[in-house]
Amino acid sequence: MMRFRLLSAGVIGAGLGLSLVPHSPLGVPAAYAQDSEKLRPEVGKPLQKAQEFVKDHKLAEAAAQVRDADNAKNKTAYESFVIEQMRGSIAQASGDYAAAAKSYETQLASGRVSGAEETKLVMAVATSSYQLKDYPKAVTWIQRYLKEGGSDPAMRALLISAYYSAGDYANAGKAQAEQIAAEEKAGAKPTEEQLQLLQACQTQTKDNAGFVNTIEKLVTYYPKKDYWALLIHGLQVKPGFASDRLALDLDRLQLAVGTLTTSAQYMDMAQISLQAGLTGEAKVIVDKGYASGVLGTGTEAARQQRLKDLVTRTINDDQQTMGKGDADADAAAAKDGQALLDIGAKYVSYGKYDKGIPDMEAAVRKDQLKHPEDAKLHLGLAYLAAGQKAKAVQMLKTVGGTDGTADLARLWILEIGKV
Repeated sequence: MMRFRLLSAGVIGAGLGLSLVPHSPLGVPAAYAQDSEKLRPEVGKPLQKAQEFVKDHKLAEAAAQVRDADNAKNKTAYESFVIEQMRGSIAQASGDYAAAAKSYETQLASGRVSGAEETKLVMAVATSSYQLKDYPKAVTWIQRYLKEGGSDPAMRALLISAYYSAGDYANAGKAQAEQIAAEEKAGAKPTEEQLQLLQACQTQTKDNAGFVNTIEKLVTYYPKKDYWALLIHGLQVKPGFASDRLALDLDRLQLAVGTLTTSAQYMDMAQISLQAGLTGEAKVIVDKGYASGVLGTGTEAARQQRLKDLVTRTINDDQQTMGKGDADADAAAAKDGQALLDIGAKYVSYGKYDKGIPDMEAAVRKDQLKHPEDAKLHLGLAYLAAGQKAKAVQMLKTVGGTDGTADLARLWILEIGKV
């Protein structure tokens, strides 16, 4: 008679970049390797040979020895259990996940495993099922693993993947959102892949609000142009967005984040700035367009030059009319806050923040404006242009409205990086 201990055997499951390996080997639990339970030679000897074959990576030969052991007459429950353990280990090493899963389930049903050994076998069935693309079964076994106290974080990731692969986007999104929230609460940064998967789930379930929130997180943690483009497009098509009135504000954001890329966009933005009396800003836009090579070339070069010349002429006119200085502000203040706001914005467009910002502040306080929320948005951007980031964020956080102003303010806060 002999006692027998199996070789260590890992369980590998891969999915969406995951590599899942139990922390300890699958083998004969110590509680069942006592002198009271032994293997007869007709069982133990072929299993010992099988073990040697496994060491030499001769898996077919090892499987044949297991079959010999299994053919022994009148096997005890213990002998059948050890044979099953070796069968499962060989199946796993051979990449036969179906046979491995069947073996692990048989071992669990034997009643001879408990505690950590049981948890490892449950994990093995789960990962084998995932490899077999039996995602509903994988979900069931992963849930059991977690319910029984399994703590490998990779299994939570595999659960999300299994939900998604099974087409259960609602549960995949819910589980992914919970994982991201837990990481953020712990002060950790969620991975880009986690956020992308959540975004994909929200797309499938048509969770538009959740989708926007996830893209904002992507912009916060991974500020790429593609993510910004999604956010800005989402705002453009949002019901109720005041696209005409806020066109220049939207262009400003696009210019800042790098999604303003075509000559038509630069031309439109410069023309809107001119129409708004913000000639200094129009000059900045045109200069950037020429410096980047977007303007000044191609079939529209002559038209673009005419716009540049118009900006130059308008600047010359401004220098004469703005020479009156405080007299303009006094005249505007005597009329209404909107005129004062416009004069302040013109000074800011020329980079004269010491003159323009006080006028804009006074206009906001006066509160006799066509669009008060727009005014606060523009004052916040004036602070930002002047390098006063903290004041910019403070002001932008006060911007309200349901027509896009509050959305723009929130996106600017993301760009500033003061979430």
